[in-house]
Amino acid sequence: MELTGAQILLESLGREGVDVLFGFPGGAVIDIYHQIPNYPNLKHVLVRHEQGAIHMADGYARATGKVGVCLVTSGPGATNTVTGIATAYMDSIPVVIITGQVPTPLIGNDAFQEVDIVGITRPCTKHNYLVKDITKLAKTIKEAFFLAQSGRPGPVLIDLPKDLQQQKCTYSYPKKVSMRGYNPHYDPNVKQVRKVAELLCKSKHPVIYAGGGVISSGASKEVTKLAQTYGVPVTATLMGLGCFPGDDPMWLGMLGMHGTYAANHSISNADLILAVGARFDDRVTGKLSEFATKATMVHIDIDPTSIQKNVHVHVPIVADCRLFMEALNKEMAAIVEEGEGCPPKTKWLEQTAEWKAKHPLKYKPAAKGGMIKPQSVVEALYKITKGDCIIATEVGQNQMWAAQFFNYKKPRTLLTSGGLGTMGYGFPAAIGAQAAFPEKLVIDVAGDGSIQMCIQELATAVCYNLPVKIVILNNGYLGMVRQWQELFYEKNYCNTCMDVAPDFVKLAEAYGAAGFRVTQAKDLEATLKEAFATPKPCIVDVVVDPEENVYPMVPAGKSLTEMILV
Repeated sequence: MELTGAQILLESLGREGVDVLFGFPGGAVIDIYHQIPNYPNLKHVLVRHEQGAIHMADGYARATGKVGVCLVTSGPGATNTVTGIATAYMDSIPVVIITGQVPTPLIGNDAFQEVDIVGITRPCTKHNYLVKDITKLAKTIKEAFFLAQSGRPGPVLIDLPKDLQQQKCTYSYPKKVSMRGYNPHYDPNVKQVRKVAELLCKSKHPVIYAGGGVISSGASKEVTKLAQTYGVPVTATLMGLGCFPGDDPMWLGMLGMHGTYAANHSISNADLILAVGARFDDRVTGKLSEFATKATMVHIDIDPTSIQKNVHVHVPIVADCRLFMEALNKEMAAIVEEGEGCPPKTKWLEQTAEWKAKHPLKYKPAAKGGMIKPQSVVEALYKITKGDCIIATEVGQNQMWAAQFFNYKKPRTLLTSGGLGTMGYGFPAAIGAQAAFPEKLVIDVAGDGSIQMCIQELATAVCYNLPVKIVILNNGYLGMVRQWQELFYEKNYCNTCMDVAPDFVKLAEAYGAAGFRVTQAKDLEATLKEAFATPKPCIVDVVVDPEENVYPMVPAGKSLTEMILV
């Protein structure tokens, strides 16, 4: 079968099971767009900005576990995706980005809309390709999907010149991929499994520290089984929220700068930390020299370069997290059956429960007739949905309150930019999730500053009837920066006041969505329910206390136990 490059691309996407493509056309991809109507099983979502396309592909991937795909043109179309590519790279999200390129004879000649996107994205992709031979296109696409979702997942970019999209060759799609030098190690070492099982049985103060790798590897069930069977308390990174039930007695809450008192004190007093698919970035460790100084550190990760990067690890383990946790649960059962037992951690659990009871997540309630507290909005979301929804967030205070006051019970129910902290991520990511799950309730928790970064995608949501609900915690500030200015910069609120902002209700209506505004606490739940029952995209503009802060907080450079509490 002889096909053009454009046909090879679309045919191959079908072979990889791609059902949704987020994109924006241009001259360098017009041949691909010319062929799209011939592939009716491939739904194309026309975005309003290329940054929206990559965030939608990212949100689709996080919500489904499949590879998200976006298609953009050359030059500015390609560079507009870079922030989203870096976002996916930092959080290990499998996406494939297809960029058009000027014809091969013009590459390097400063042609119209030419840019070296391969060079630009090299530091923030797992791999990237500039295709120069039409006969290698199918193999390149096969490799790109394999790379994106194997080992440590990540973004892979394919740059496809316009003349190759028009050339023809005989099409044959590879069944397997073999790449010299790329062999992710999945299987756990049996001796290491036994060693960790023995350490866990001997420990008196163990803690499981779970990260996004638990979710991406599908290890949530095994982590939950280990914690519940042997009484091991669990904390998680922001990316790990949802990998363990947020209403389970073993749950300590999130760790780190805005983590809970119980999680931060438990890690600081643990004698064994089982880190599963988690990094040790500065927002988690606080003052590195005082992080978990009493603990034997076990670190399980598919990526060997993540181990020993920031903290000293006593037992480094390179393996797939799910396979390792399956093996560990079996080994623990074998130890118990051998009669050696695994003593209950009764006193330790009493201690962690005391910390949870002494300093739970809380805030000062609003005075009678006072302004709505943003935390109460997140609590209302949880109360109304009972956790049965997908939450996306922007970045800033809204992100932290959504992390703290919503109990995530299942994996892939929180979509948030953890590593890069990308404002403008949440709404397009929510659209991507809604495209994958049209029947689910998808909510973007936003700030009034961050929602304005990709607000134009309201047109996309309306166009495809994707009924995402945007709940704006409108405090009139870039809230997290204002909080730092208040606490550490003598209340010098320099350029953080968003005193000129659109009327979000009218803006929603202008795009063809529905708009609601809440200014009184008594109206909050009823308005949210009305918005959720509306079968089209909605903005709920909730006017909240402008000077509310996120607590607990560990100031930069302090240890995890030096927390500012409410």
